[in-house]
Amino acid sequence: MQKTALVPYAHLPRSHHDRHVLTSTVDVFGTAHWLLAGRPPQPGGDVRPFDALVVSVHPGGSVELTELNAVRARRPRLDRLPDGGFVVAAPRTRRCEDAHQVQVFDALGRETSSFSVGDAIEHLLVDEAGHVWVGHFDENPAGIRRWSPTGRLAWTSDGARIPGLFDCYALNVSGTAAWACPYTDFPLVEIRPDRPDRPVRVWTNRIRGAKAVAVHGARVAFYGGYGEERDRLAHGELTETSVEPTDVGLLTLPDGPAPGHRRVVSRGSRIYVQAEPFTTWGVFDLTS
Repeated sequence: MQKTALVPYAHLPRSHHDRHVLTSTVDVFGTAHWLLAGRPPQPGGDVRPFDALVVSVHPGGSVELTELNAVRARRPRLDRLPDGGFVVAAPRTRRCEDAHQVQVFDALGRETSSFSVGDAIEHLLVDEAGHVWVGHFDENPAGIRRWSPTGRLAWTSDGARIPGLFDCYALNVSGTAAWACPYTDFPLVEIRPDRPDRPVRVWTNRIRGAKAVAVHGARVAFYGGYGEERDRLAHGELTETSVEPTDVGLLTLPDGPAPGHRRVVSRGSRIYVQAEPFTTWGVFDLTS
């Protein structure tokens, strides 16, 4: 089986390796971010607000530091807003009405607002216009929704006729659009809320269980799967109504082994992968 190696993309500077990595992501403009704390959150009980450091590594290699004040999320999701601020969210809530689940920080690290998007966040990705896209896993039937950075619900998958949307396995946000591959039917879904004539397109798909998806023109790639297909990289071509598989291989780390426990972020034609100890991002680009 053909193996495709990730290309090294971004590294957390060694001067920050003494801190605990709470989470990490790559934003819509290609900048990698690490949210760091002095120590890992204590298990059990409420999380007391704590200060955290965001280390941002831009595509050209320059490094930017932002101190965030009074972060409340235990296992946070993170992304950057186009104005230089950040969104930090707790994936689980004890009450769906929890008003402090999502914190919005300005470019100086000061909290400016907070709101709730509901329990069971699987993905949280910000687009180029500053909309916050949230894909939920199966403990919340909300599916996929788009929010304004001030907490206004701007789009919902309710009534969108996406077949089998019980868990948003894969979500790709690029530009101001999103692509998804949800459980249980695993269709490939294109979402463009600002396109009035056809905001949602759906292609049937036989590739099951992918955790990330990349799209470029009529080409698509799915990463991940069940069991022995955990490191699968499956390619396909888009027809008018379906994804037609073309070939299947494995995606590996730059030095050869499988990633093991990892994070993934999908952005347009790219799938970013980060393996333990979560200090390095690699990238697969469908255009390469």
